[in-house]
Amino acid sequence: MSIKMNFSKYYSLGRVILYSLQKNYGFQGHYVNNIDCHCHASQHQKRTLFNFPKSSRKREYCGRQLVGYTMEQMFEVVSDVENYYKFVPWCKQSVVLTKTSDHLKADLIVGFPPINESYTSYVTLVKPYLVKAECKDGRLFHHLLTLWRFSPGLKREQQSCVVDFQITFEFRSAFHSHLSNLFFDQVARQMEGAFIREVGKRHGPATMPPTNLLQNSNTLKS
Repeated sequence: MSIKMNFSKYYSLGRVILYSLQKNYGFQGHYVNNIDCHCHASQHQKRTLFNFPKSSRKREYCGRQLVGYTMEQMFEVVSDVENYYKFVPWCKQSVVLTKTSDHLKADLIVGFPPINESYTSYVTLVKPYLVKAECKDGRLFHHLLTLWRFSPGLKREQQSCVVDFQITFEFRSAFHSHLSNLFFDQVARQMEGAFIREVGKRHGPATMPPTNLLQNSNTLKS
């Protein structure tokens, strides 16, 4: 009975995630890129939600973009953890428990109906250069690290900066791990895009469209 309930629950969850990615959070994924991402299963493995691969559960995503916003504007949004639930896809709740000028601790709930999971995030802030978030409670993840770094953009455009985004994690659950095999790239792109869109809502149009620096490494030299 338990196995049947788990199958039904996670099969439904997979369908919800896929529908949400395709319909509700469309983002032009060519703005970002993957390097050293091990989340791609074989075509045979992708045919079934419960054919668990024996490979490592660790996942990594990296993106590097030139955007038409300042380092300060990007830092403001990424460090605004208490409002994540308002604009970060699939973040249902974000409560800051403690906060100083360079650190904060927050409880977050993420999920796709009917599944919700909570974890505690420990965030390091170096304004306006870095936001690093780590999960240390070990209930949902063996390991979770989200790293944002901001550096100067084009010399000819003061309102620009380079955004380096990296997320690495390992789920404890085999179910969660396999779902990440199927949807990890899309979810990471949606997360990255959501922050850039939020900066636009707060500060107006960008001075330039985002440029994927992993594919256009000569852009900063022009």
